[in-house]
Amino acid sequence: MEKKIMLTGDRPTGRLHIGHYFGSLQNRVKMQNEVDECYILVADVQALTDNFNNPEKVRKNVREVVMDYLSVGIDPEKATIYIQSMIPEVAELTVFYSNLVTIARLERNPTVKTEIAQKKELFGESVTYGFLGYPVSQAADITAFDATIVPVGEDQSPLIEQCREIVRKFNSIYGDVLREPEVYLSETKRIKGLDGNEKMGKSLGNAIYLSDSEEEINKKVMSAVTDPSRIKKDDKGNPDICMVAYYHNLFSTKEECEKVCAECKAGTRGCVACKKQLAKNISDFLEPMREKRAYYEAHPEIVDEIIIKGTEKAREKAKEVMAKVKKAMKLDYFEK
Repeated sequence: MEKKIMLTGDRPTGRLHIGHYFGSLQNRVKMQNEVDECYILVADVQALTDNFNNPEKVRKNVREVVMDYLSVGIDPEKATIYIQSMIPEVAELTVFYSNLVTIARLERNPTVKTEIAQKKELFGESVTYGFLGYPVSQAADITAFDATIVPVGEDQSPLIEQCREIVRKFNSIYGDVLREPEVYLSETKRIKGLDGNEKMGKSLGNAIYLSDSEEEINKKVMSAVTDPSRIKKDDKGNPDICMVAYYHNLFSTKEECEKVCAECKAGTRGCVACKKQLAKNISDFLEPMREKRAYYEAHPEIVDEIIIKGTEKAREKAKEVMAKVKKAMKLDYFEK
């Protein structure tokens, strides 16, 4: 039976927020127990494609992201956490794969097109080679570990399809060497920001982070967008357009949600009381994660050891795959 190998990860451009948790982290905690091998990369090289002028930001957030992983329940005994830039085989594979993909194909990738549009302020009319080609690097990340499962959101699935194309092209030329990965789509839709924006992020100032304190959560929830037509406390509101009601559906019980929505519609509960209840529920939900994270913040040497061991293990796996790739490409000079 073929081994089930999962590969996933995040860019270290900031702490992880509740959107990450509902979108991917909870799935990773579950799936680390269901696969034969689990690799979680800290994608610092990919982060540099649009943070090339701020390397200190990327470096600083490597440990932050790893602590977030550990705080939500990623187990380093079950999942191998490693740093992308410390696996030179990935960079080498990226070079090999770049010969198999045209610029036109990269420019047609829906995810790339969307992200280029979002980064127009950074790039202007001149997108860098690294940013345009990051799907090639991502294909190297996946295939360097023989990954068979790649969990992503629906908006990222075109990147995995591009990886599958690269694998098919490589195998058609050099023989059946690489595995073609399968997409594992998250059942959870992207979580909206506190301001109602479809995207949650640090740059938008609309995110609640897994490590936020109770005070920070209270402050952020109090700024959440509510029904703009509800001005006075006893005005009847529409919970369908209220972000507080939206978040109650994530962090409150079914009974609480029904009560909140009913009282909102009847005008018997004010927005402030509703927000205070939500803030408490969010804080209670995140408290175990904050406690676990505080332990690792107090013991950075443990975090470093996890990263070092994980990266060493990942490097050995990547070396095995690279040996097969080089043999197929007739680049195994002087190998006996």
